Amino acid sequence: MAIWIIPLGIVFVIIGVIGWKAVSKWDAIAATSFDPQDHRIEEAVEDHPFSLNPIIWVIGVAAIFILFVIFYYWASSI
Repeated sequence: MAIWIIPLGIVFVIIGVIGWKAVSKWDAIAATSFDPQDHRIEEAVEDHPFSLNPIIWVIGVAAIFILFVIFYYWASSI
């Protein structure tokens, strides 16, 4: 089981970077003045609503890691 400590640490770092980037981008947007009447959605979000969602990225990174672990144990049992 100790074989997975370093890969899991790498996954934690990647997820942490995704979270940090999302929060820093959110803080930059929140720092600007907000008009309650302004309901404009940025073009990048409007064009690609799923690609800019950090939750989707975190789920993707975790799923890839889990699939890698499953494939590793499956391949080692052959």
